[in-house]
Amino acid sequence: MTSFQSAELNQTISAWQPQPAGALWISGQLERFRLLNPLIEEFEQLLRNHTGGRLADWIDHLHVTRADGIADAGFQQQSDGWFRHPKALLPPVCISDSDSLILRVDSVSDFVIANSSRFEFSISGLPLDLWRTAFFKSDSAARFGAVEHHGCNVQSPPPILSAAEKMQLLTIREQFRHRPRRFASENEAFSAIHNLFARASEQIGRDVACDLFFEGERDYWQSRNRAGQVQYMRQNALGLGWGNHDHHTYRSSRTAFHRLMELLEFMGFRCREQFYAGAEAGWGAQVLEHPVCGIVIFADVDLDATEITGDIAHTPLPPRNSVGTIGLWCALHGEALFEAGMHHLECQFDFDGARRQLETFGISCMKPFTDFPFLRQCFTEGERWKVSLDRIHNALQAGLITAEQAKRFESEGAVGSHLEILERNDGYRGFNQTGINDIIRKTDPRFLNLEK
Repeated sequence: MTSFQSAELNQTISAWQPQPAGALWISGQLERFRLLNPLIEEFEQLLRNHTGGRLADWIDHLHVTRADGIADAGFQQQSDGWFRHPKALLPPVCISDSDSLILRVDSVSDFVIANSSRFEFSISGLPLDLWRTAFFKSDSAARFGAVEHHGCNVQSPPPILSAAEKMQLLTIREQFRHRPRRFASENEAFSAIHNLFARASEQIGRDVACDLFFEGERDYWQSRNRAGQVQYMRQNALGLGWGNHDHHTYRSSRTAFHRLMELLEFMGFRCREQFYAGAEAGWGAQVLEHPVCGIVIFADVDLDATEITGDIAHTPLPPRNSVGTIGLWCALHGEALFEAGMHHLECQFDFDGARRQLETFGISCMKPFTDFPFLRQCFTEGERWKVSLDRIHNALQAGLITAEQAKRFESEGAVGSHLEILERNDGYRGFNQTGINDIIRKTDPRFLNLEK
């Protein structure tokens, strides 16, 4: 994932347009690297076969000896010497004495172990360092390798951790993974997570704490989603982890939404564009991005047309007597930040290849809701979760569901989560507002058989 300058984080959705010149420049560099180092093409084929992924989607950054035409392609050189494209989701580039193509993985150690029967590697950094690399050993003219980084990036160098600090890191990682998710009240829930994150930030720094927190969030979501488990198995056959994540989607009730935004900003996220799916849809979202960790959040909430013009991230939304698709999901499963976990994790793939390969594992995909040349998206079939009798009773008493729906939820459960398959082209960084309403409606458990 690419990090962005703070000035770029306040653009509206209309500002995100395909950037074919920038994408073509990166594509040209990738072709040049294939010629310089044959191992790149060999690994690229493994990546397609094992994950349904594309090498370009895993690039963390590039070092190049020449950068002819990079400014004409839309990249701008920053004060730190790195070239970044302010309007595109493309890797940063640095002019260096040698050529290097570096992929992003969750764990360099896992990457080396998974590929040691095919390739030899040299590793830099020590266990639990915040920045580690592994390079394929070869006599080629360009270096090819992978990087693991936590709470840092090419613009924000990592601090050096002592042995005691590394033990703190392990403890905090486990605390986030094991954190309580069921609370007696919303206030108690938000206070608990705020205090947990604040303590972690004091010990290891906010950005590192944020990175570890969302590692735990992916783990929890994956524990409740078979499509995620299967795809993670496929990606970790090459030791990659979730290095191709595009965004994390959280669903929130209206009453909790401003506190969710407050917490995410406390973690270092910055608000990007607001999203509205249309008057008929009845929901919208705030997009946030972390400038160091590169994590993007898509936070869904029930909205009407008048509210999207306001600052939904910082103005509490008044409660309602009825709920839309997002509110009902929260009523049945809980807040995504707590008991329910994420609604979906979206990752970047070869759209057709990933869907075709998942089908061989019994993972079906829903009809694509975006099929543009620059953006293709679909959900895997929803993971059906058991709904507690207390939640069904409360929803029925509040008039949010009918008696017939309550009986069906009790016997069949309700769709809870998905893996989302995404393909981005031409450096497109935005989201589709026009095609998503129909697919979200098909995940609304009140509409029988529409999930199919």
